[in-house]
Amino acid sequence: MKQEKLHEKVEFKNMRELVEWIGDTYGEKKAYSFRNDPVKGEVITKSFLQLRDDVRGLATALAGIGCNGKKCVLFGKYSYEWVLTYFAVLSIGGIIVPLDKDWQGADLADTAAMAEGDFLFCDKGLEEKAAAIAEKVSLKVEPFYLNADVNSDNSVAKLIENGKEKFKASEDSYYNAKIDSMALGLLVFTSGTTGKGKGVMLSQNAILSDMSDVIPYIDFGEKSLGLLPLHHTYGSSVMIVGHAMIGCEVYISSGLRYIMKELKEQKPQHLILVPLYMESFYRKILANAKDTGKDKLLFRMIKISNFLRKFGIDLRKKLFKSVNAAFGGELKMVISGGAPVNPEILSLFDALGIKALNGYGITECAPIIAVNRSRRSIAGSVGPVLDIDEVRIDDPNEDGEGEILVKGPNVMMGYYKNEEATAAAFTEDGFFRTGDYGKLVGDVIFITGRKKNLIILSNGKNVYPEEIENELSAVPGILEIIVYEGQSKRGLEHNAIVAEIFPDKEYLEKNGIEDAHAYFKPFISEYNKGAVAYKKITVIKVREEEFPKNTLRKILRFKLDMTID
Repeated sequence: MKQEKLHEKVEFKNMRELVEWIGDTYGEKKAYSFRNDPVKGEVITKSFLQLRDDVRGLATALAGIGCNGKKCVLFGKYSYEWVLTYFAVLSIGGIIVPLDKDWQGADLADTAAMAEGDFLFCDKGLEEKAAAIAEKVSLKVEPFYLNADVNSDNSVAKLIENGKEKFKASEDSYYNAKIDSMALGLLVFTSGTTGKGKGVMLSQNAILSDMSDVIPYIDFGEKSLGLLPLHHTYGSSVMIVGHAMIGCEVYISSGLRYIMKELKEQKPQHLILVPLYMESFYRKILANAKDTGKDKLLFRMIKISNFLRKFGIDLRKKLFKSVNAAFGGELKMVISGGAPVNPEILSLFDALGIKALNGYGITECAPIIAVNRSRRSIAGSVGPVLDIDEVRIDDPNEDGEGEILVKGPNVMMGYYKNEEATAAAFTEDGFFRTGDYGKLVGDVIFITGRKKNLIILSNGKNVYPEEIENELSAVPGILEIIVYEGQSKRGLEHNAIVAEIFPDKEYLEKNGIEDAHAYFKPFISEYNKGAVAYKKITVIKVREEEFPKNTLRKILRFKLDMTID
C-alpha cells in the first residue's frame, strides 16, 4: 500500500558520513542536553557541530592507539560520552561491544572474553568491574573512563582534547580510516528472556538502513527524552542514530526517579518507550484522576471527545490540558517497542491527544521490522513492514498464524562464533527466523506471541500467553502479569493455565484491599467467561516481589518457578 512520506529518505554509507552530515546540516542546533548533577546541576547543551567535532577528536585519538578494526567494549549509564564513543569507534571502522553495566563483574568479564575485546570504555565508579574484565581479557591499553575529568590520563575527555589537536595537524587518520559498512560493526549480546544470550553481529549498513527506512513515515518532534539503555539496539539505533538523522535534541534523563520532573521541565514532543513506561504512565494518569475525584469526569470527557472526533471536531488539547501537563504539555507522540503493549493503554493515550504508535523489532534486525506510522496506524497490529524488508509467515495454521520470517539489509550477519545457532536461525533461502508468532494481513504484521513462550497443551491446542496477559494487564491493581502452563507433580493431565500477578501494592493499600487473591479472582472469572475452554485460567498466583527482568525491563520467564503443587 502506497503511503505518504513525511520526510525525505536520507541514506548514509557509514557512520562517519552520518556524523559529518549532521554537523553540516544541523550546525548549532541542540543535539544533546543533560545535567551532571540531577538535583543541583545546570543543564549542559551540546550542538550538532560540537558533537561532530568531539567525535572527530575522539576518533582521531582512537585511531592513534590502534582502535581501527578492533573490538571496543563499552558499558556505562546513558551519557554524552557513551554516544561519542559509539560514533567515534564506528567512524574509524572499529567494532562496538556494548554491555550492560548492571551485570556482575564475572558476567561482564566472561562476555568480554567471549567477544575477544581489545579496548575497554566504562564509567568511573565501575573500576572493579573493569578490573574483572582486565584480568580475563588481554586489553591493548588500560581502560578508559567515560565520565572522568579531562586531567585524568585515562579519561575520554583527555582523548578528545588530544585528538582535536592531532586532527588540526592532520585529518588523515580520521578521514582515511577504512570502513567496511557490510562488515561487523556492532556485536550485541542479547539478554535473552528464555536463557543465556548470544552475540548478534550487525553491520553499520544494517543499522543505518533500518533507521533510514523508518524515519520518513514518522512525525517526530524537535525534542525527546533519552530513557532507554544504550547497550540494546532499540536504545542505540533509535536514540543515537535515528535521532541524529532527524536533528532532534535529546535530553538525557538522570534516571527513573527524575522522569516525571524532567518531563514537566524539558517538555519533550515525543518519547521512545518500552511498554513498562507506557503502563507506568497509564497507571499514574488513572491514579491521579481517582485521587482528585475526577476519574468519572475524565472518562465522560473521553467519551464525548471521541464522539466529536468522528465529525472532525478535535478538542483534546483543551479538554485534557491538565492531564497532559504532567508530561510537559508539549507531548504529541509516544512510540513503544521491545514487547507487546495493551491496546487499552494505546487507546487512552490517543484519547488524550497523544499519538501512540507501537512497532515490532528484534536485536537481530537492528532492530525494527515493522512500525505503525503517523498517517497509517492499524489497531491491534505492530504496523506495516519496513520497505527494505520482506516478511513471510512460516507454516501458517488455519488462522494464518505461524512463525514470522524476515529478509532484508537490516538482518544480522549471524551469531558470533556460533555456526550451529546461525544455521538454525535461517531458512535455506536466507530468511531469518524471528521466533515470534503472528500473521500478515497485506503488509501489516499482527503479533500473537513468542514461539518459546507458546503453551502447547496435551490436547494439541496452542495458547499464546501474551494474548491473555495483554487482556488482563490493564486490570486496576495489576502491576505485572505472566501467564504460563503450571507444571503439576501429579502428571501432565493435572497441569493448568496459571496467571501469576505482581500487584500494585500502593493501589491495593489505597483502596483498602487486604486479600489480593480474592480481589483479582472476579476479574479472572470475568475473563474466563469469554475465553475458550483451553484458554481459561484455573490458578492465580500473587507474588510478593516483582518478576526478575533484564535491563530493557523484559521479564525473564526462564527464572520463574512454574510448579503448582
